[in-house]
Amino acid sequence: MTMPNDPTEAIKANFDLLAGELSKRIVGHSSLIRHMYICLLCGGHALIEGLPGLGKTLTVKTFSRALDLAYSRIQFTPDLMPADILGTNIVNVDEKGRRFFEFYKGPVFGQVILADEINRASPKTQSALLEAMQEQRVTLYGKGYQLDPPFMVLATQNPIEMEGTYPLPEAQIDRFFFKLKVSYPDSDELVDIIDRTTADEAEPVAHVLDAETILGMQLLARQVPIAEHVKRYAVRLVEASHPGNRGAIDKIRKYVRFGASPRGAQTLVMAAKINALLSGRSNASRDDIRTIAKPALRHRIMLNLRGAAEGVDPDEIVNDLVGFTQGKK
Repeated sequence: MTMPNDPTEAIKANFDLLAGELSKRIVGHSSLIRHMYICLLCGGHALIEGLPGLGKTLTVKTFSRALDLAYSRIQFTPDLMPADILGTNIVNVDEKGRRFFEFYKGPVFGQVILADEINRASPKTQSALLEAMQEQRVTLYGKGYQLDPPFMVLATQNPIEMEGTYPLPEAQIDRFFFKLKVSYPDSDELVDIIDRTTADEAEPVAHVLDAETILGMQLLARQVPIAEHVKRYAVRLVEASHPGNRGAIDKIRKYVRFGASPRGAQTLVMAAKINALLSGRSNASRDDIRTIAKPALRHRIMLNLRGAAEGVDPDEIVNDLVGFTQGKK
């Protein structure tokens, strides 16, 4: 668990340490792991989307094992209730036979929360995570409970076109720092997966980062300088995603109902700082903004009926936004 004085050294060294530990179990997914690490250092949450069987849950579980943090898993199903996530009051009896209410904490009272197949539960149950994700606290029966930092929700979901899924409420989608996509492995990776899963037992994953180290890196990350023109570029990118903006491109006007919120700009700036450090630079640039634009904005661009009907991919819109704003000062 490395914490040199230089934030560039600390954050790069600890990422290399974490990635090396995850490679004992995980084949490929280097971009996914990098973006999950960025989320962790920014104090954010990640929504991970992909078809069944692509290793979403395994990657999150292995990531959590490499962190010396309290881990909880919530398996979302259509009959899951908010109390199954947050906890509930139970009537108990003391030694003198007097009854009293005792609060039993739910699985949300962890530090790394795997919300597995989150879009299989009803919107009412999904929204039980809202306060915890935004404020790192839970209010139940009029009493507030603070969650232990660092707190991170890693939610997996299947594409909403699949049977038995519910679209996430827009307010909850915006609270995810990144939306990450998991794709099929290539042929070499698939052979490696077969070798690892059909041969000897895999090497155990050790804890490489603890809460103190992570919180220290989160503070270091916020101290990374970012120039005014880079911040302005992030703002322009967000503003260009709004169909009502005077300079909006045709694709935005045709297919987008509303664009990225201010959280999108905050995400671009914070993630750019970490991306710069991981790239060996001590200050963020416009290239860093462009590099993390897709995971930061793809879930914050809401398509209108026409866009949904024509199957427009938000990633294509983000590509067009980056191209449109790239040459502007």
